[in-house]
Amino acid sequence: MQSHELLREVLEKHSAKQVADDVGLSTSMIYKWAEPSAASGTANPLDRIEALIQSTGDQRLVQWICQRAGGFFITNPANAPQPDYLIPATNQIVQEFADLLAVVATAAADNQINQAEAKKIRGRWEQLKSVTEGFVTCCEEGNFESLAKNPPRSPERPKKG
Repeated sequence: MQSHELLREVLEKHSAKQVADDVGLSTSMIYKWAEPSAASGTANPLDRIEALIQSTGDQRLVQWICQRAGGFFITNPANAPQPDYLIPATNQIVQEFADLLAVVATAAADNQINQAEAKKIRGRWEQLKSVTEGFVTCCEEGNFESLAKNPPRSPERPKKG
């Protein structure tokens, strides 16, 4: 979906006049945002945000927007390297969780958590969510399916005696 199409749909449910009043712009400017940039000559805020993110490559911009909207940003698993095998992928999730717990335990050792510690906890939590989302996506896409059909064999133990 193009940004102007999304804005057009949003304006079907929300008054352009009210939006204009809320953001301090003219109603005609709000309507221009719902037109293709080439037709209106005006880049809408969504296109500008996209350009800013592409220019900087800094995901903190997206994270900030998501936090302001009451949510969080998780990197698309297609953009993050994923293990090919189930056991390493599972181990990666367990390791990320252990890392998060270590950060929490260290921060809570003095029975209080300051802003810097909270920031570290948030960072580890975001990393855990991204790794877990990648794992779940691989499962949904069947990337681990072949292992269920042909599980790796354990090496034979040498016979005693």
